[in-house]
Order: sequence, then structure tokens, then C-alpha cells
Amino acid sequence: MTRVFFTLFFSISLLVPASHPAQAQDAAWIQVEAQPSLNRAQSSIRNYAARLSDVNGFSLGSGWYAIALGPYSADQAAQLLRVLRADRAIPRDSYLSESSDYQQQFWPVGANLLNRPTLDIGQPETDTTQPEATQPDTDTVQVDPTPEPAPADETPREARASEAQLTRDERAGLQVALQWAGFYNGAIDAAYGRGTRNAMANWQEANAFEPTGILTTKQRAELLRQYNAVLDGLGLKLVRDDAVGIEMQLPTEVVSFDRYESPFAQFTSTGDIDAKVLLISQQGDRKTLGGLYDIMQTLEIVPETGPRELKESSFVLIGESALKISQTQAWLKDGEIKGFTLIWPAGDEERRTRLLGEMQESFQRIDGVLDAAAGTLETQSIDLVSGLEIRRPKLSRSGFFVDPAGMVVTISEVVANCGRITLDEIYEAEVAANDPGLGIAVLRPIDKLAPMAVAAFQMAAPRLQSDVAVAGYSYGGVLGAPTLTFGRLADVKGLNGEVEQKRLALAALDGDAGGPVVDTTGGVLGMLLPAPSEGRQLPEGVSFAANADAVAQVLQQAGVTPAAATDSTQIAPEALTRKASNMTVLVSCWE
Repeated sequence: MTRVFFTLFFSISLLVPASHPAQAQDAAWIQVEAQPSLNRAQSSIRNYAARLSDVNGFSLGSGWYAIALGPYSADQAAQLLRVLRADRAIPRDSYLSESSDYQQQFWPVGANLLNRPTLDIGQPETDTTQPEATQPDTDTVQVDPTPEPAPADETPREARASEAQLTRDERAGLQVALQWAGFYNGAIDAAYGRGTRNAMANWQEANAFEPTGILTTKQRAELLRQYNAVLDGLGLKLVRDDAVGIEMQLPTEVVSFDRYESPFAQFTSTGDIDAKVLLISQQGDRKTLGGLYDIMQTLEIVPETGPRELKESSFVLIGESALKISQTQAWLKDGEIKGFTLIWPAGDEERRTRLLGEMQESFQRIDGVLDAAAGTLETQSIDLVSGLEIRRPKLSRSGFFVDPAGMVVTISEVVANCGRITLDEIYEAEVAANDPGLGIAVLRPIDKLAPMAVAAFQMAAPRLQSDVAVAGYSYGGVLGAPTLTFGRLADVKGLNGEVEQKRLALAALDGDAGGPVVDTTGGVLGMLLPAPSEGRQLPEGVSFAANADAVAQVLQQAGVTPAAATDSTQIAPEALTRKASNMTVLVSCWE
């Protein structure tokens, strides 16, 4: 054992009393690693178990396996996490987790700290005689003798001589590896001054070598092996694709070529890691580059949140979600746009970052650009762009503008449990008021808008059987513009005598809900309500609307005074369609 682990065992014995399986369901854990296969998880967990206590292995689902220490109380876990990080006994990105994050237990064999069915994997392939791990005695301190440093494979003089043969890039690469290992925080300048030498000595001491501050040939190889171990199993190879005119390193054991769909060459996942790579190649100019930047942000593979930047001749687009991280980079040069996208599972940041760096460094433009007609799909769909699914909202309904700043009235149903609300799928909005009892909500745009028309409410009592119309996005925005559906006012009350509703003889569709109900002058009588989802089944052609008074009541909660209609002149159907459509907006709820 190294001096690091002498300190570690001492710290653990003082900090953490023996844990008990019965406490595991409400306990805290320290997750130190996740592996994409059971074999790799078993191999890694044996290394941790040889030098740490309380080591456990759990399935995470989707082919991933976690190595975690515990169970502890929340305070114990937080304190121990700091100690282990400081002693460099666990990775720097280790974090606190809960029992609910884990599924079946596979290590130690036979253990079941979560009180759930265990993962039947049989006996480990090696170390079958290893005894089960025991908890440390809280009354004693376990101290393992510190071994003598391993003998050097070169003397300091020989090590300096071999070091002198390194290229500048090789010298800088060692600084990068020392920085990654947490021993160096200076500039990557390939100049070995005091900071670099101290970092080398500290790394040597932590790895049971004599701390001379000069890495031998063997030690340099070990440092680089540790640095590159995170890329093991990815199958990094230099791939040349003449059809797209790009050569770069790709993780060939994780993804393989699937198809061309201009402007992309698509590489899809072949194993447990849910990854994807796109090579981007097309003719174009700055306008084309900007268009590609906008289109990429509508794709399902690019999460909505994350940094992004468009410049004159390049862009970087990063999308981050709880499940995946997507990074796209593209460059315009000599009338050709080329780049790539890497989509990788979230929670594997160290490996993703290292892989991304290898891809960026190896990216080369070669002659050729992908044929614009390459891979045209036989089955086309408005939900696809180049064979990639467009991000769609979970629900879209109608709404209408009620003031010159762009405030919108819509139904409560469309704003419930939304991660994001948009108007016309472009403009962000927030809930200013909501009355679920009336089924009416008011939205405020994040940035002020200038609507083409604003609702003017008809305050006079309408006549029964008079002509009315509703403007709405009947098909959830598929048509790109609202449509007008005509009908009659059947009653000024609801079926049960509700005075805040009107009954309409009008065949509306789901997407029309939230749209304005207008009379023949263009005055707004109220807002169309969604069809009842429970209870009695109504005949076709029966709809209900919240009347103008009910809408005005919720508008006042949002600080909006509705405008009153002043013109009583009947207008032509074409003018009515134009007036109602100009005040109507598509409201979308996103995850």
C-alpha cells in the first residue's frame, strides 16, 4: 500500500462506523465509477475492494453498472467523500447518490443491501477465494505498512537523457496527463520547470515510485496508460470517408456506419452505449451555415438547453439533458460546410470529454462533399429532417392575443406540467395567471411581442342561434396557420346551467381548444374549451366556450384589462377569417 492509503484507512476508521444493510434504503452512497458492461465493472470493482472498505456494485439499467461505497448516513458520506477525494483514492468526479438510483446488486456476491432481487452472475472469474469484505472495527485503527518504493527502471541521469529525446508534443502530453491526474495546474507549455517537476514527484509518490521529480521511461508509460485508460473499449480508429470528405478518429467499437442522408453520414450505436455520430458535409455559404445551425436545434438528438454560438464561418451547438449530451461543430471554408456531431449518454463526462478531444484534434477536411441527393428517403415525413426526428411538443393547442404586448389567453390544460411553453413554437412564455376551475390560463411572453391583431371582447349579450366561428390550430400546428370553423350559438349557459359557459353548435377539433370564439363583427364572445374527457358522451357538433366575463376575470388576475368591441357592423367572411386568424396563436407545451 502507498502512503496515500495509509492516510485513507486512518481517515475512514475515524470517520465512519460500521454500516448496516437494514439502513441501506434510506442511506447515502458515494458513487465512484460507472462501467458500460458487467465484465468491466467486475474487473474494476476488485481493484477498489482490494484497498477500500464498503465497496458495492449495482446495476443502473440500460447496460450500465455502478461502483459505490456505503451505505452511510448523509453527513458521513459527505465527509468521507471529501477525505477520499483529497487522498486521491477515488476519481475526482465521484458524487453522492441514493439507494433509489440503483437496481440489482452484483457485488459482493450474495449481498443484498437494497433488499431487492440480486443480479445472478455466478462466481467471479478470478479471485474466487477472496473472503467477503468486512466492516472496520470502530474502536481500532487499521494501519497497513507502507511498502518500500518500487525500484526505478532508470537512474535519474538516465531518465533525464531519455526525457531529452521527447518531442515538444510528447513533453506537453505528459503535462496534460499530470493535469488530468490532479497533480499539475500550470500552463501546458512543454517546459519542465519547478511546477512540472513537483507534479512529477507527487505523482511518483502516489504511485509508489521514488519521488525524484524526473519520470523514467517506464513511469511515463504508466502515466500515459492511466491517462488513456478511460478510452479503453472505444476502439478509436482513424476513419476516412471520401463521400463526405472527412477524416477523423471515431469510436468504432461503439458506433458503426448506418447510412447517408444529406447533409449527414450517420453512425449509430452497436452496443450498450447509446451513442451516435454524424459527419456533416454540404455545399453552402454563410446563409446555409446559419440555416443548418437553426435546423440542428429542432432535432430530437439535440437537447434544448446548453451553450451555443454562431459565428460568421462556424458554429458550436451543445445540448444537455438528464439522459444525453450532444455537441455539434461545423466550419465553412471554400464554399463547403463540414463538421460533426457527437451524442453521448449523460453521466459519463470524463470519457465523453476525452473522446471529443480526440475527435476534434484528428478532424481533417479532404477533397469531396456529400451529394445533396444522397440517401433520399423513400418514405418522407414532416417529422423528419434527413432521416432524423424533429423535436415535437408533448401538447399543442390554440390561444389568442389580448393586449399589444403579446399577452395570450389559452386553456389550463396546455400549460400543465410543462418544462417550457412557447408561442408559435418560437417565442418563450410563462404563466401569468391560471384558473383550473374555469379552465382558463393567461400567458406572458418572455420578450414583448407585437401581435398583428388583439382581441376586442363583445360585452353585449349575444342572440341565440346567431352565427359564430372559432379560430384555431385544428391539427396542432401541422398546417402552419389557424383555420376558421363556423357554427351557431346554441345556448348562453352550459348543460348544467353554468353561467360562465356558452354552448355552441360547432364541430371543433382538439387543437381548436383555447381559440377565440367570434361573432360576425369579429368581436370575441369567449374562448373555446376542450371537449370533456370524462362523464357523458356528447353528440358530434357540440362544443363549449368560456364566456367573455369568465375570460375577463382571469385576465384581471394577470393585470390585463380586456379591450371592448365597439364596432357592431357585420363583416364579410374573408375579413372575419383574416381578423380572427391574426389574433390566434399556437401554444405548445414541451417536456
